[in-house]
Parts: sequence; C-alpha cells; structure tokens
Amino acid sequence: MSQGTEYTPPKVWTWEKASGGKFASINRPVAGPTHDKELPVGEHPFQLYSLATPNGVKAGVMFEELLALGHDAEYDAWLIDIGEGEQFGSGFVAANPNSKIPALMDHTTQPPTRVFESGSILLYLAEKFGTLLPTDHGARTEALNWLFWQMGSAPFLGGGFGHFYAYAPEKLEYPIDRYAMEAKRQLDVLDRRLAESRYLAGDDYTIADIANWAWYGQLALGRLYDAAEFLQVQEYTHVVRWAKEIDARPAVQRGRMVNRTFGEPETQLHERHDASDFETRTQDKLQSS
Repeated sequence: MSQGTEYTPPKVWTWEKASGGKFASINRPVAGPTHDKELPVGEHPFQLYSLATPNGVKAGVMFEELLALGHDAEYDAWLIDIGEGEQFGSGFVAANPNSKIPALMDHTTQPPTRVFESGSILLYLAEKFGTLLPTDHGARTEALNWLFWQMGSAPFLGGGFGHFYAYAPEKLEYPIDRYAMEAKRQLDVLDRRLAESRYLAGDDYTIADIANWAWYGQLALGRLYDAAEFLQVQEYTHVVRWAKEIDARPAVQRGRMVNRTFGEPETQLHERHDASDFETRTQDKLQSS
C-alpha cells in the first residue's frame, strides 16, 4: 500500500480543491442549503427523509418495529440521494441544519416537530410510544449508555475505517491500520458485553440494539465495506450471535429495505408509503411491470 508523499500542513487551511474520494463532489466546509427544494409530504403522521445507510436503517427499523408492536406509527419514507446533494436542499436543511440523513418531521404536533440525528429519532419515538426503552431506571440508563456509545463510536468505524478502507482515493497504510485497530477494539467492547447479556441493555431488545445493529451487526454479517475477512469478524462470536438474532426479526428485514438503492432489486424499496409497498413496489417488481 502506498504511503504517498509526506504532507506538511500550511499555516492556514484553505479549501482549494475537492477532498477526494467517493463523496468529493458534495464535500464542503460550510453549512446551509445550496438550492431551493421543498420536501414532499405524504398522508401519514410521520415523514421520514432518509437513505439506507447504517444511520438511515436505524429509523426504518424503528418504524417497522413500532408497527409490528401495533402502534399507530404509519409513516412515509422519502428517498434523499446524498450522492446528488439532495441533503442540501432548503427543505431538508430546515429539517436538519446539519444536512445529514435521516431527518424526521412529526406532524402529530402543531407546528410539526423536526427530529434529526438518528439517535435522537430513536429516543424520540421510543418515548412518544412508550416502548423499546425500559422504564426501570437502571435498565433505561444501560440502554442509553449503549445508544450514546454507538453515536460516539461509529464515526470511527464509518468516517474513519470505512472511509480509508473503502472510499479514499488511495490506500494508505497508516490510517487503515489506525482505524482497523479501533474498529476491532469496538467489536471487542460489544463482544464482551454480549457474552454476559442477550441484548445490550439486558434481556430485552431496545433502541440500543437497533442503533448498534445497524452498524456493528451488519459489519459482523459481512455487509459493510466488504471488510468481514479483513477484520476477521467471525472471531466476535457473541456479536455474531446477537447480529443474527436481530437480523431474523421481520421488522428488521423490512426496515433494511426502506430507502435502499443498492443491492439486489428485491431488497430495494426506494420509497415507502404503505405496508403493502414491500410486496408491490420493490425495484424488482417495478422493473418487471
């Protein structure tokens, strides 16, 4: 692997060129909208604007779990194509000033409540519907421990390891080694916890599991960055056991499909507006019609 030439930072950094890599065309050092575009609004109380990245998967899974539990949580899920910069449209920026998916608008309140950051969406919905978050103080705290652990840790997996291993314009040994070490350390943290507990907060499945599974569960199942062999994920046997158990849940299987634009056509549901869409509007069905 190439180390490249040594880089000496200037006294003052300036943005003179795209930063390189898969998302170079949309990287920029400022916030705010780049164009005017209002967000679509469907007929359901909850409007989700997302893409099936690990963070987006959390929201899709959460809604499908709520519906499976019998809650009145019908939602419209609209695709936000981050590769095309749709997250910088004025409507999306109003929903999330950080221009990251997912973003949620709750129209059961007046005015509608905006919710951004995937962890905030999980916590908001768990509290709104009184489920998937323990009421016992100790168990609730443990669930929140693992929810916020994921929010703080996954950027090292995604923006660190994932970027340099899968997306950077050239393979550099130092950052790949640095973040591979951290990714494996994080897997070990989870493995040690799951050696003593069925789920992260104890015996019950919670939003902590949804949040962590979207990243580390899918990594353990070989779905992130084509890195399962490189990171030897099979060594983390308790994470693998937990990942497979959650993966078998029907709501998780549906949630993974929401706003998905990659993979096999039958796994892609670009927009979700009704429960029947999983049977009638996946890409394989649309392509054959």
